[in-house]
Amino acid sequence: MDKLKIKEGVRLILEGIGEDLEREGLKETPDRIYRMCEQIFEGLTKDAEEHLSVQFNVENNNMVVEKDIIFYSVCEHHLLPFYGVAHVAYIPNGKVAGLSKLARTVEVFARRPQLQEKMTAQIAEAMEQYLQPLGVMVMIEAEHMCMTMRGVQKPGSKTVTMMAKGAFEKDYNLQQTFLEMVKR
Repeated sequence: MDKLKIKEGVRLILEGIGEDLEREGLKETPDRIYRMCEQIFEGLTKDAEEHLSVQFNVENNNMVVEKDIIFYSVCEHHLLPFYGVAHVAYIPNGKVAGLSKLARTVEVFARRPQLQEKMTAQIAEAMEQYLQPLGVMVMIEAEHMCMTMRGVQKPGSKTVTMMAKGAFEKDYNLQQTFLEMVKR
């Protein structure tokens, strides 16, 4: 990340809205924003393969579901947060990933300027590519600050996105099993 550009950009925004950059509370703000960007956009320098390549052999191919994975992301349209939970499932094809690796995969894609719809697809596609399972299903439920604190101003409204691949795409009963497990 370009520290100087980020800090200068923050200074320009603050000046643009009429703030005094020498005011005590704002003197260190450009540097604080830079450090925040390093953390909340760290997914730009990470790859899901790093996490999903750690796999273990299994005897069965029973569905694996990890639900309620809390995430925080930033909408690429307004640079405002959106946050919620991701639910991911896959049907192994002889191998499973470590459970923490599924949550880390969600983080890789959440920690980028992002669209929820795109993030859902990216998680599903990464799981499909690196795990090579029989099927993948991803559902994300999130609240978007661009809808709650500006624009239409509807706090509490949630956006739900879902993507099914492989066996999940073709089998309605499998989708229903996933949805029932997520809602428990």
